[in-house]
Amino acid sequence: MSSNPLILQSKLPNSGTTIFTLMSALAQQHQAINLSQGFPDFDGPRYLQERLAYHVAQGANQYAPMTGVQALRDAIADKTADLYGYRPDVNSDITVTAGATEALYGAITALVRQGDEVVCFDPSYDSYAPAVALSGGVLKRIALQPPHFRVDWQAFAATLSDRTRLVIINTPHNPSATVWRKEDFAALWQAIAGREIVVLSDEVYEHICFAEEGHASVLAHPQLRERAVAVSSFGKTYHMTGWKVGYCIAPAYISAELRKVHQYLTFSVNTPAQLALADMLRAEPQHYRELPDFYRARRDVLIDALSSSKLKLLPCEGTYFLLADYSAISDLDDVSFCQWLTKEVGVAAIPLSVFCAEPFPHKLIRLCFAKQEATLLAAAKRLCVL
Repeated sequence: MSSNPLILQSKLPNSGTTIFTLMSALAQQHQAINLSQGFPDFDGPRYLQERLAYHVAQGANQYAPMTGVQALRDAIADKTADLYGYRPDVNSDITVTAGATEALYGAITALVRQGDEVVCFDPSYDSYAPAVALSGGVLKRIALQPPHFRVDWQAFAATLSDRTRLVIINTPHNPSATVWRKEDFAALWQAIAGREIVVLSDEVYEHICFAEEGHASVLAHPQLRERAVAVSSFGKTYHMTGWKVGYCIAPAYISAELRKVHQYLTFSVNTPAQLALADMLRAEPQHYRELPDFYRARRDVLIDALSSSKLKLLPCEGTYFLLADYSAISDLDDVSFCQWLTKEVGVAAIPLSVFCAEPFPHKLIRLCFAKQEATLLAAAKRLCVL
């Protein structure tokens, strides 16, 4: 057998280990308080855990239907109707996926063809670009500017072409913690109405929205939802990120294509977790309804605790992330600053430049407040000495 390794040409030559993994590893190495990676340091609802154990004990341990168990799809349809005034077809429009990441990848892979152009807004979540690249698409990025990160609709219209196939949006937005309004969706529809363009709406933080008018979903727009995929995450909603269960809602003609990818990528999601989530949606709908208040309280704890620091905090309208401008503390670039902060101060954060393709000159870091109050106060105490 030859000792010479094969030389493979990477399909993702510019991709490496994600910043989230790197910063969490650095935090562990230096015993830092980890406000970088977006996961809670508390557990999810007891009832949900009990229902998982129940369904395992009852023998629900074999393959689920490819599209998701009937009980969960029924519950998703009812929740969608209650929240957004639209009831998707249980059989043709709802697909349960192995987390939101699989739903995003499946949608992009199903919809984007070689040479198609895909528009997204920077800063943007890091899973979009690799999926577009693997599908042979060309990513067109529109930079959003702090502190409000609003879309310039003239710039958006100018970016569209006859090759534009897909627009990826994210609201509430990770990492900027901003949210879209109904008028944003109206502007989006006005721009794409006459073109053959599909919308992929990443709404994994739909229940962590602090805007007075609540979460504006693509599913609430009658025209857009007929050519859109909406992606949601049970991991975010129930503080169970390790369960990796999400779903997407799309009209039948789009769902049919997405499911062709899903059946060969994952086929089906673990059965007892789906059944437990169906029970949870039915028995305790107050959980997701009260989630804005739950996370608003944690956001405000962190904001109040940082009030005496030199960090300038940006508005937070949704997600469980808070942006902070550190320009009064250091001249380091954001990646170097986050490394220094982890090693020397003992708090891990995420630099915003990693969410952008073009140079990002702003000195901004992202802090996760999906933590226990004691964790947030301990981190703030360290940050306030800077």
